[in-house]
Amino acid sequence: MKRMISCLVSLAFLLTACVTSNPSPTPIPSNANTVQPTGTSLPTGTPLQAETLAPSLTQQPQTVKFAVIGDYGMDNIAEADVATLVHSWQPDIIITVGDNNYTLGSAGTIDANIGKYYHDYISPYIGIYGPGADTNRFFPTLGNHDWYTMNAQPYIDYFTLPGNERYYDFVWGPVHFFALDSDEHEPDGINAGSVQAAWLQQGLASSTSPWNIVYMHHPPYSSGMHGSTSWMQWSFAAWGADAVLAGHDHLYERLLVDGIPYFTDGAGGGGLYDFVNILPQSQFRYNANYGAMQITASETEMLFEFYNRVRELKDSYTVTKP
Repeated sequence: MKRMISCLVSLAFLLTACVTSNPSPTPIPSNANTVQPTGTSLPTGTPLQAETLAPSLTQQPQTVKFAVIGDYGMDNIAEADVATLVHSWQPDIIITVGDNNYTLGSAGTIDANIGKYYHDYISPYIGIYGPGADTNRFFPTLGNHDWYTMNAQPYIDYFTLPGNERYYDFVWGPVHFFALDSDEHEPDGINAGSVQAAWLQQGLASSTSPWNIVYMHHPPYSSGMHGSTSWMQWSFAAWGADAVLAGHDHLYERLLVDGIPYFTDGAGGGGLYDFVNILPQSQFRYNANYGAMQITASETEMLFEFYNRVRELKDSYTVTKP
């Protein structure tokens, strides 16, 4: 009898130990995940962090704040004022819509026109004005003045950019950026049937980012002195772009074309232009002072703002998604 009781006690102990050593797994909330890189051209060193979950396990959307400067590379008081304005925002990145290096795009002027004011955003920085950034946060596009030196070689040598460096894409936060070369010297073409356009169309089609922004130098539509650039009137909206940014005309203008906003932001330092032929798509125009754009994008909203160099907000426009 004692032997039977001893066996039963031993069996009970073994069953208890078995259950204790194999607990049921804790359920993982369905909305708990980690942000993963999107696209193939994310710059090395771009911060990717796990999404912060509030106590209710609700995800907080990623945001990015970036500045847009255009036609700025003059090494003058106007450029200095705009650079001070841009730095006051502490943007995550800066993009340019061309004419980075007046007047001839030469190697002798490029550092004074760019690095003197924005070296802290450039990596690797090879100039003389101070330390550069640990990670490149400066993403320019070529303007016609940058091409005035053969093959735009000073620009190519000065920057380290994705792809072929003339046109390229990258992802930062919720935005997929597509930088184009709209100048007639571009080897891969500049019309809607070009190799460059096919690259853009494919990139937009495969993008998984909440927002796609296309930017270049020559404005597809403009009411300024240069006017609209017919060869850059590609099917941006149909291909998947959410906004188009350009420069070349030294002023600020917001237009609505095919249901998406187009911006001309060329008031970064070069002499300001008049408006000439006002397009029916034009919704807002400003040329009374120099300035730059600040754009803030979350996963569901993009806020476009233009400030002049004395920090007056002159235009504000918001695009939202469900």
